[in-house]
Amino acid sequence: MFACNRRLGVGGLSRSAIHISSVGGISRGFSVKVCRACEDPPCADVCPTQAMKRRDGGGVKFHQDICTKCGSCMNACILGAITWDNENNVPIVCIYCGICARYCPYQVIELEDISGEM
Repeated sequence: MFACNRRLGVGGLSRSAIHISSVGGISRGFSVKVCRACEDPPCADVCPTQAMKRRDGGGVKFHQDICTKCGSCMNACILGAITWDNENNVPIVCIYCGICARYCPYQVIELEDISGEM
């Protein structure tokens, strides 16, 4: 989560596209909320300006410059994986940059090309 947030050059967790929380301590495990790269992403379907656009292989590309900040994408995400950046008033969604995988000290995060085109 820290690596994801640092992609923007800031510390903390406020802009992380990955959200990990405990579901009852170490013995019960953790919950991870992150974009699962839907093949037909509902967030892209509801975006009035195509700021959230389907990405080949699943997921979305986010074009902040044409985002109208309507929040429809966040409401349409069935996983709750899109959050809101209150400081910049735009959605936060994983763009598959790979920073999290590069900086994971335990190598449990991996970007995998399952379509043959990454």
